[in-house]
Amino acid sequence: MTTNKRQIKMVGFLQAQNCSIAPGSWRHPASATDFLTPEYFQRIGRVLEEGKFHLAFFDDRLAMPDIYQNDHGEAVENGVRVVKMDPVSIITAIAMATRRIGLGITYSTTYYEPFHVARLFATLDLMSKGRAAWNVVTSLNNSEAANFGRTEHLAHDLRYERADEFLEVVQGLWNSWEEDALVVDKASGQFAHANKVHRLSHKGKFFSASGPLPVPRSPQGQPVLIQAGQSGRGRQFAGRWGDLIFVVYPTLEAGKRQYAAVKQEVEAAGRNPDDVAICPACYVCVGETQAIAEEKREYIRALAKPIDALVLLSEALNFDFGSKSMDDEFTDAELETLSWTGFRERVVELSGKANPTVRDFVYFSGRGTIGEFPIFCGTPTAVADQMEEWFTERACDGFVLAATHTPGAFEDFTRMVVPELQRRGLYHKDYPGTTLRDSLGLAVPSRSA
Repeated sequence: MTTNKRQIKMVGFLQAQNCSIAPGSWRHPASATDFLTPEYFQRIGRVLEEGKFHLAFFDDRLAMPDIYQNDHGEAVENGVRVVKMDPVSIITAIAMATRRIGLGITYSTTYYEPFHVARLFATLDLMSKGRAAWNVVTSLNNSEAANFGRTEHLAHDLRYERADEFLEVVQGLWNSWEEDALVVDKASGQFAHANKVHRLSHKGKFFSASGPLPVPRSPQGQPVLIQAGQSGRGRQFAGRWGDLIFVVYPTLEAGKRQYAAVKQEVEAAGRNPDDVAICPACYVCVGETQAIAEEKREYIRALAKPIDALVLLSEALNFDFGSKSMDDEFTDAELETLSWTGFRERVVELSGKANPTVRDFVYFSGRGTIGEFPIFCGTPTAVADQMEEWFTERACDGFVLAATHTPGAFEDFTRMVVPELQRRGLYHKDYPGTTLRDSLGLAVPSRSA
């Protein structure tokens, strides 16, 4: 057995919808179909907790995919991630069925207000006994804007400028209550120390908020922050705010370069890079033999349809991929309009073309298939070897595991891979405490933080 001071952080990547992030997953014969019930999500939560995952984390969008050919028809007909329930109720249902696993959901700084988000997550943190996390996003496309009465999505850098102020307000509201503000003394009649509950009185470019927040602090002080900024202004935002940074790396070598760059951004923001976990997305196809694992992988790949990629590329990049033929190049002007700059840059780098075609975006992004993320495939030993290489070579601090099908992919990983990683000393054997900050090794933030 090897011993290692660092241990892998493991995140289960979930969606409040009819499939995993792989749209073809619902077509798998072993995928559960009761995704409109609490029992579906509670089963997944219990499996992840059995596998000692640090966090169950829900991705989200605020619109059905309808940018492809300016219509939702193809997405609905093919089940391409069209069910998008609000994750708050779902994560609460999981909280009631689990005891230790962290619980993260996505909320947008572009389409919500700071007070609402601050109160929602502070309450979730109390009701889960200190296990809440907020995945901070700025959203992606005009369909989301239209659902909130706006004509178009905010420009990239302006979204992050708004998001910075949004976080300042939310953290200010979370800091309304000092740790020992509550008294609850029935004999004296004193409920709390008034001088330990504070107004915020914020007035800025985007927001005004008076406060105090009417929710006391939780056992972990405040929720953990997840962020996915990977390039330019987004990376700067992640470096300033993220406790756990969710990334997408196409290869180990690219991961090592980008891991170092993100850690530098954290340091540039005046924070300790060792306090921030960087976790790339991945798939795992594990089997009792290499042949079984590879057969599973190829079967799942075959479930994808070409329409899946075109619908999801249109959604993610805020551009109608049905408006061009497969071998049409994107012009410089069109590339500049694509809303997800890190995604665009990844396709440009992997294709080696300054002006990729639609086909290049489909192939090199892997969108709509399990090729979107690295696939660790093989026996439990082989999968553990691959994950250990990424971890020890400093391409990551852990992984965000996407499901090829649910709940089977999480069950396979928990049953076969987790024991092997534990045997190597790379993965914890139990939760070290009661809160998500305990699990991630994060200090409780002080009110002045």
